[in-house]
Amino acid sequence: MKVEDQIIFTARHGSWKVGDRLLDMDNESIAHFLASIANTVNFKIAEYLTEVMNIAGIMSLAEEIAKKDLNDTIMALKSSGTARKLGTLVFEEDKKLKKHLVEVAKAILVRAALAKKVSIDYPEEPLKEVKIVLPFNEDHINFTAKHGRWIVVKRLMIDDKTPMADVARILASINETITLKLPIYAGIDLDGIDAWFGEFKKVKKAEIPAVVEKYKHFPAENYAPSGFEKHAEVYALRKALEKISLPLDVPAKNLEKYLEKK
Repeated sequence: MKVEDQIIFTARHGSWKVGDRLLDMDNESIAHFLASIANTVNFKIAEYLTEVMNIAGIMSLAEEIAKKDLNDTIMALKSSGTARKLGTLVFEEDKKLKKHLVEVAKAILVRAALAKKVSIDYPEEPLKEVKIVLPFNEDHINFTAKHGRWIVVKRLMIDDKTPMADVARILASINETITLKLPIYAGIDLDGIDAWFGEFKKVKKAEIPAVVEKYKHFPAENYAPSGFEKHAEVYALRKALEKISLPLDVPAKNLEKYLEKK
């Protein structure tokens, strides 16, 4: 039996219940729906990490850092002093495991601090209600997509034995998939964005202000069709931070490695 092209996201856990399906599979609709799902999962990741790190402490550190202007905020995020503070906010003694969690904590901190300065999310509203019949009665996270040759299933069934960090991992993994696919459907020129920051290779501390200045003058309208300029700005921010070796997205791989060895 042929499965129709569609994208579905559903989540049921505690008081969090959302679900929606996209059947109008034109590229623009797909891009907007994927952006909405990305916002949905990104808003929830931190609350599933409270067992492995001091999220309240990270948010407090973000508040402190964000009192500066954008350039100084990014400089502070990159500083060794901030790295040391993050290390104290992670609940892990094993050095190898702690390293994975610090990378995750760094992304949480970057997002929290920069959210007060620039747009780190797409302009679409996150999913807030259940608009379809949920496919499972059990607690779960479910993201499935089929469009032509693109087929993906990312699913986690949640029970009493499920580490909350594993829920964060699946949410981060869904975001990573969308980060790769959204530009294809939105028509965002990633090669052009790479070229915009192409003059920067291994960025040293003294070069960070130049990268920030380049980001501030990014002409999004030249790299995305009408309606997706704000999305292109997020990708430009992601690329600028990448040049500085700062993450905009929570890395699912680090959570996966932590959970494998824990």
